[in-house]
Amino acid sequence: HHQDTNHLVMSMHRLLKFPIASTFPLFSVQLIHVACVCAGHNASRDVVTLVKSILFHRRNPLHFHFITDAVANQILSLLFQSWMVPSVQVSFYDADELKSEVSWIPNKHYSGIYGLMKLTLTKALPSDLTKVIVLDTDITFATDIAELWAIFKKFTGMMFGLVENQSDWYLGNLWKNHKPWPALGRGFNTGVILLYLERLRRIGWEQMWRLTAERELMSMLSTSLADQDIFNAFIKQNPVLVHQLPCFWNVQLSDHTRSEQCYTEVSDLKVIHWNSPKKLRVKNKHVEFFRNLYLTFLEYDGNLLRRELFGCPTQATSESIRLQGALEELDEDDQCYDFRRERITVHRVHLYFLQYEYTLTGDETDITLVAQLSMDRLQMLEAICKHWEGPISLALYMSDAEAQQFLRYAQASEVLKNRKNVGYHIVYKEGQFYPVNLVRNVALRNANTPYVFLADVDFLPMYGLYDYLRKSVVQLDMAHAKKALVVPAFETLRYRLSFPKSKAELLSMLDMGTLYTFRYHVWTKGHAPTNYAKWRTATTPYKVEWEADFEPYVVVRRDCPEYDQRFVGFGWNKVSHIMELDAQEYDLMILPNAFMVHMPHAPSFDISKFRSSPGYRYCLQTLKDEFHQDLSRKYGAAALKYLTAQRNI
Repeated sequence: HHQDTNHLVMSMHRLLKFPIASTFPLFSVQLIHVACVCAGHNASRDVVTLVKSILFHRRNPLHFHFITDAVANQILSLLFQSWMVPSVQVSFYDADELKSEVSWIPNKHYSGIYGLMKLTLTKALPSDLTKVIVLDTDITFATDIAELWAIFKKFTGMMFGLVENQSDWYLGNLWKNHKPWPALGRGFNTGVILLYLERLRRIGWEQMWRLTAERELMSMLSTSLADQDIFNAFIKQNPVLVHQLPCFWNVQLSDHTRSEQCYTEVSDLKVIHWNSPKKLRVKNKHVEFFRNLYLTFLEYDGNLLRRELFGCPTQATSESIRLQGALEELDEDDQCYDFRRERITVHRVHLYFLQYEYTLTGDETDITLVAQLSMDRLQMLEAICKHWEGPISLALYMSDAEAQQFLRYAQASEVLKNRKNVGYHIVYKEGQFYPVNLVRNVALRNANTPYVFLADVDFLPMYGLYDYLRKSVVQLDMAHAKKALVVPAFETLRYRLSFPKSKAELLSMLDMGTLYTFRYHVWTKGHAPTNYAKWRTATTPYKVEWEADFEPYVVVRRDCPEYDQRFVGFGWNKVSHIMELDAQEYDLMILPNAFMVHMPHAPSFDISKFRSSPGYRYCLQTLKDEFHQDLSRKYGAAALKYLTAQRNI
């Protein structure tokens, strides 16, 4: 009901164009601070589910404080910047600078050194921050986080708010000779902590936890549960400093848990904690309920969380203010309004959705294959990985739920699981069109080699193409010349093709009719300038001139122009890019011993829209005309040939 009212008020506000403050009283709304330690690709993915669950229930402005390594910082800073959630601030703190504080502590826990970083928060967070809620990344909220924040008011002299451990770990009876760190009774779980920073600083927390750790390590030798062991040993000595939170603020689902005791006593569970590396495989009779709650937020459309707060002055991001201005300038009666709107839509982007490990060799010839895809092309990935051993940068256009399906697919595939030099970047779906060039640009921007091979995901490169292209880069002196190396494109209509092992084999398949030059029977212009007749006998690279509608697949330096994002869906998305390369005086060089083969698949949804909708075709023509005008403004007289070529068509 609250959501509907909120939506209604916002709609009225937009219609009447007056500030909300003049109609509704604004309450003084408290800013809630949340801190998380988040390192690596997997934790960066997990923390998004936590954030979604908090945003879903919240009615307050929030400030997230992330202690991150370089990977998580890169991922989360772009994610929040592109998410543009109103009344949410985000700050990052460098985990590397804090490592020396805790690296002296031997730790056996799977979280490694990052599992100890919560001890350093009084030092890491701003000195004027008085209190903060500290959360593990595997937490899901089922209620408004403001309820938890309100418990700080109950602290008389306390400094920590914690939930008792729901496992028998600290009782020391799990197995023979099991000797845990000292703790008060069952001890406390540090997945959810209310941390009164100001008071902790006053008692010299930094020295105190160190002394505790040094003392216990003399007999314990290492921590088993990372920061939790040290917090518990300190609390055992200073029990008055802890405020015990009700168990429903951290219902722990782990291997040695007795969390059922908690939720048989209470009716509403407020925080679920999957504190086990096994996560969803935990044996627990209520696990279905918890799993569904968790999956709800895992697959929840994050765009829906961009809503403004009700009864609260909204702090809009500067980007969203700029966009609102751009949106108001659009003419809603324009036949192509939807196309123009797409151009200024900001899509949420989650870089490196899966583990990525690729260190740049000092090799100045390295090349990344760059492509984009959506759910219906997922089956192409394994084959591409078998044909191209070099690095790959892929942007995937998906909904939140599809991104999870993709994750399961990739984790179950032997081929994809073992390839660590593929960067998968999710661009979340929004709007009516496939923003193909925006998605391509995300893949292009995140290639980290000197050269890129701009391909499509439904093409298989010939075996050995990666090495051949690297040699060609040297041979054609790409480092000092503006060149675009063209990889000739072919296609097969057969789903089961015995892939040609060489140019000779490809030519005989062309003669037999099992292969064709790409799109020769539907769109000859797209690749005609490649001059396939010449290519048949060519042994050295040859230069060709640009012609209208040429859209080859090319290798260029990474600093090439980006794709023009006004082109969405089907039509002119690559053509416009090649035209701009030509305007910038790139030489188009056809490689004599390179080829790629297009594999058959069902037509995309967008090509069907293009074929069936006159409005779509009209708007595409309008966008083309505007693109030509922009090109003339940018490149002057040199761009006139594009207009004449267009008119002659």
